[in-house]
Amino acid sequence: MTAALALGDDALVLSHRLGEWAGHAPVLEEEVALANIALDLLGQARVLLSLAGDEDELAYLREERAFLNVQLVEQPNGDFAHTIARQLYFSTYQHLLYEQLAAGNGPFAGLAAKAVKEVAYHQDHAEHWTLRLGDGTPESHERMQHGVNALWRFTGELFQPVEGVDVDRPSLRKNWLEAVTGILTRATLTVPEGPQHGAWTAGAGRQGIHTEPFGRMIAEMQHLHRSHPGATW
Repeated sequence: MTAALALGDDALVLSHRLGEWAGHAPVLEEEVALANIALDLLGQARVLLSLAGDEDELAYLREERAFLNVQLVEQPNGDFAHTIARQLYFSTYQHLLYEQLAAGNGPFAGLAAKAVKEVAYHQDHAEHWTLRLGDGTPESHERMQHGVNALWRFTGELFQPVEGVDVDRPSLRKNWLEAVTGILTRATLTVPEGPQHGAWTAGAGRQGIHTEPFGRMIAEMQHLHRSHPGATW
């Protein structure tokens, strides 16, 4: 099921990226918060991937081109502001997406209804830090603006059609842009020009084409499983 793989891969890959902050977050409280968000996403990924096949095989034995996640979630963490910009863009999208899916009667309605509360927290966490960093010190403002600018070009892919995901894409895009623009404005940040202001989009992750950092991330994520095939705990 293409839809389950696409949504599951989004959650799996972002979960791994956030897990990379373990032991490296700027403060202990944020290490716990990012780990909890990563675990929420991992739980979503397990449910979604299990709809498409064996979750372990899909996570650890597929090649890079077989992953269907958007390129946004695979981008490296960068500094903390960069991570927050990525999280703001994706969690706002995922919250709106799950709200639509939960309101329907499709195959993802049950998952979405349960996960929408988790994702609301993810979005609130990202919004809080965007405001805090954007309207903070000159350095925090500069770093947050850099993260916002660097990742903006990957956001257009969020709104490309996915077979089997029955949502109102124009409405999803419109509501996402309004929400993100409002947060960035309140944070005294400049809304970038680019894909959300026209037809241009970047990214082909849904077609299995990924950015250079993704290959290294997948190799790290799959290393233990591939090194010990068939091993059990």
